[in-house]
Amino acid sequence: MGNVGGTRNYGYGKQLAWAGKMALADRYGSGHFGTKATHEERWNQFAHYLKAQGINNARKVDKTTVEQYAQYVSTLVNRGDIKVAYAQNLLSTVNVVLSTMRKDTVLLIKPAQWVGRRSHVRTSVIHSQKQTDLKPPTVFLTQNGYETVAITALLTRAFGLRFKEASMLNCTFALRQANTLGRINITQGTKGGRGKGSERWVPITHHEQIALLTKASSLQKQEKSKNIIPSDKRYVQWRDQAYYQWRTVNKKLKTGICGFHDMRAAYACQRYQEITGCAAPTIAGVRRADKTLDTQARGILSQELGHNRLDVMASYIGSRR
Repeated sequence: MGNVGGTRNYGYGKQLAWAGKMALADRYGSGHFGTKATHEERWNQFAHYLKAQGINNARKVDKTTVEQYAQYVSTLVNRGDIKVAYAQNLLSTVNVVLSTMRKDTVLLIKPAQWVGRRSHVRTSVIHSQKQTDLKPPTVFLTQNGYETVAITALLTRAFGLRFKEASMLNCTFALRQANTLGRINITQGTKGGRGKGSERWVPITHHEQIALLTKASSLQKQEKSKNIIPSDKRYVQWRDQAYYQWRTVNKKLKTGICGFHDMRAAYACQRYQEITGCAAPTIAGVRRADKTLDTQARGILSQELGHNRLDVMASYIGSRR
């Protein structure tokens, strides 16, 4: 049982992740194994977020901290990285664990007010717009033993992939496709799964993509796997570690890059310019391509990014107006 009079993490332990687990055990008792496991996974994401902000004690979490996390989660929704329902669950878990630790409801927020409505229009310029923007964080990660995190980030940028898609990409097979077909088919880790016979092809337009796949394929062979996820980790463990390392290095180097979703949006803006010959609206501040060409570009991008909806493209490249 936690002790409100305790010092660190309200007496539930020294580590944030462990403290959350103990608080959930306190709340649900010996049963509800599935519920506890689900909450633990979501709490770990909040714990990683707190560590990236320099917070290592739940006692230091205040209403502003929770609201800033809610805003961060809302950004993930707006950019199409996670669904509204999952975002609400992430915030609900924060409510559950903190209220259990504190024995009060002072820090509770209403998830639907933060993530229930999506904003579909991107107005800010992406910090990873240029490929060279990724060099400082990826070099730093590689030099410090986190090459797989660096490669995953580069894959999201080079091919417009979600983090899970980049992690589960069979890079050796993709390299063969790139060399023989001039494009790669994204089938693993896709949002909502893939129906039988469905295809999502991403074109090879730069030699850097081939070089990256070659490097990633070599890394994959070292793991003796069908993807680059470290063989000693489950996907959830890998995701939590990678997100933490990526946030930490970008904060340390002050790159301004928010997360893996930044590279996906940067890819979309780059491809928009390749297709239309005009800068994306979010970069130019206004749509410069004629309406027909703009619509055509959004259609192509929606297929490449795995959305198949034109309206979602506004959250990547800006307004159609």
